[in-house]
Amino acid sequence: MKKIKTNKKDKAEKQNLSEVDVIGTVLEARPNAMFDVELENGQRVLCTISGKIRVKHIHITPGDKCLIGVNIYDMSKGRIKFRYDTRVQQKEKTSA
Repeated sequence: MKKIKTNKKDKAEKQNLSEVDVIGTVLEARPNAMFDVELENGQRVLCTISGKIRVKHIHITPGDKCLIGVNIYDMSKGRIKFRYDTRVQQKEKTSA
């Protein structure tokens, strides 16, 4: 059997359609890498960390802005996909 090569375009087209990406702020850290996150629309979601963030040991603390993948079937659960760097914004505020 021949292996079929896939392009990066094909992988991008096969996105996980069971999630909606939203920006939120971490309110509270809970045990087992769980977090309470408040979304931009005011809704609170219980989130866990995605695998790549866990493997690369990226620390998430209360007050961090994150990209959240919210499950469309259960809007009270989500997954933290990306943590925005807030330290750069804090340095700009203190220097101005």
